Amino acid sequence: MHTVAFAAAGLLVVAAVRAQSPAASPATPGKVGVINIRGAIGSTAEGKQAQAELQSQFAPRQTELENLNKQIEDLRQRLAACQGKCSQDEIQRLTTQGQRLTQQFDRKNNELTEDSNAALGDVMDRIGRKMVDVLDRYARENGYTMVLDSSAQNNPILYASPQTEVTQDIVRLYDQAYPVKNAAPAQKPAAKPATPPASPTKP
Repeated sequence: MHTVAFAAAGLLVVAAVRAQSPAASPATPGKVGVINIRGAIGSTAEGKQAQAELQSQFAPRQTELENLNKQIEDLRQRLAACQGKCSQDEIQRLTTQGQRLTQQFDRKNNELTEDSNAALGDVMDRIGRKMVDVLDRYARENGYTMVLDSSAQNNPILYASPQTEVTQDIVRLYDQAYPVKNAAPAQKPAAKPATPPASPTKP
């Protein structure tokens, strides 16, 4: 699975963080920040480690799907070569076998999608809740009246100056607050668990 793009899972994110604490520095009227929460989660050291763990967790099932897909493609080619040469019984046998494998592929494909999305959702929720705390503290200490999530669905942001972007600051502060022990070295992207091989060509 390629580097997990945290986009398929649900996350309780902050649409706006208001800095009204008496202990906070005086808020500049109208000071607004913008953060890409989903991108920030995936950029943290903890997020990258979670991606590697999910890749390892779902790799065997991904490989199984790829093997099934290959078997179905082989059957399709055998059926094409059989036309006008094989008996009806042989054609029916290959067709039935292909239908059975296709049904098995579809079932396993759906199960993998559901399981990987659920696991991804757990990661998003775990990191996201802590990131909201980091963001809240950052907003209060820097006098922001509002921080908007640019990755939220139907977000109202039509334009944002680069100076309002706080994503990298939050990633840096998160990594400082929640350092990852024994972080695995960066790996080349692999296939995403939530995106198994394309649906096979049905025989």
